[in-house]
Amino acid sequence: MMPTRRAFAAFAALAMIGLSEPALAYEAALVVGGLTDAVLAGGEGGLLGLAFHPDYATNGLFFVYHSSNGTVCDASNRCTFVARYRVSAGNPNVADPLSRFELLEITQPFSNHKGGMLAFAPDGHLYVAVGDGGSSGDPNNNGQNLNTLLGKLLRLDVDSGSPYGIPAGNPFVGVPGRDEIWAYGLRNPWRFSVDRATGDLWIADVGQGSWEEVDFQPAASTGGENYGWRLMEGAHCYNPPSNCNDGSLVLPVHEYGHSSGNCSITGGYRYRGSIPQLAGLYIFGDYCTGRVWAYDPGSDTATQILTGQVLGNILSFGEDAAGEVYVLTGEALWRLETGDTTGVDSLPAGLRLAPATPNPFDERARLALSLDGPRARLEVGIYAVDGRRLRTLHSGPAAGGELNFAWDGRDESGRALAAGVYLLRAETEREQAGQRLTLLR
Repeated sequence: MMPTRRAFAAFAALAMIGLSEPALAYEAALVVGGLTDAVLAGGEGGLLGLAFHPDYATNGLFFVYHSSNGTVCDASNRCTFVARYRVSAGNPNVADPLSRFELLEITQPFSNHKGGMLAFAPDGHLYVAVGDGGSSGDPNNNGQNLNTLLGKLLRLDVDSGSPYGIPAGNPFVGVPGRDEIWAYGLRNPWRFSVDRATGDLWIADVGQGSWEEVDFQPAASTGGENYGWRLMEGAHCYNPPSNCNDGSLVLPVHEYGHSSGNCSITGGYRYRGSIPQLAGLYIFGDYCTGRVWAYDPGSDTATQILTGQVLGNILSFGEDAAGEVYVLTGEALWRLETGDTTGVDSLPAGLRLAPATPNPFDERARLALSLDGPRARLEVGIYAVDGRRLRTLHSGPAAGGELNFAWDGRDESGRALAAGVYLLRAETEREQAGQRLTLLR
């Protein structure tokens, strides 16, 4: 993040805009389209990512991710570039267009699912989110193919090598797979972020047609996580439709379905700003509905904190040097603040799941949840990892307070289920929560 009272936003129309506070008047810092007439904008293309070098204050370097068309792409009529620029010598708000240096070109088979998020982590390396290349259902299975960069999270050393170096700790160095890959099994990661307090990665991955997901990677990870696509969509089997997880896939920490108009997740940040009610919560939204949620990793609960009536389509989130979070739409740049207009100051305790006991269990698990008030609808169920509901524990209205359930490891028909991992999920009109249960036999 820039250590000044300025904000920068990358727009798909291929202009990088510098915004200055407090008036938030803006000027064009760099028009990538002005460098060449061969830039593919529109739809899911354009200028999709921007990151400043950790030593920007001294070296003036920053990086962009954008799509281009066939007149500049080497191997096809579509591609994406990761390129480096330098700030101009005469104006700190404007880039030098002649300083362009191309680090990476990725051939794109279709017009959608580019990914595009760029961010530096505490290790000093540049992380690059790349979509699966598009179409429906990942027809080329790029998400699981370690010989392509599509459907991956990459880790690059931009301070050594030419055009970049490979960090020695990347998981596929010296073994089959592209050296740049840090994690895989992603469909269209829109967006990911690095927790400024812990170094953990939070990845929002857009689903196919039913489930949106939030993936997590701890700062201590050595990489190589497989987040499941196209084997799974969220925590549900996709292709194949059953028996898709051999235990090696990393399931999302949170998912939500396409009910009530939801359609496409936009990832945000774990909040480290000045609003006490949001401290440590992961903020994310949905593009179609404009809803914004705060996810609590401790309780595995997501609570809606903003409706879409004001915001509209959520394009991206941003974070400033103080840890405050911003929401970017097609019309405006918003900042989360306390007050009647946001509802953040009255963030409810909402739906809370207590840890199941015992867990793992062999005969019966005791389950408890609490509600801060009555709900018109509460659904509580046990699910297989492929998304099938196996047992309904509650379906209908619910009073506020503590509710207790038990599960004996059997499905709706009374059949004893095999040992393994199952999902407990609770959902109201505005909240979702879940946890994993391990059944022993």
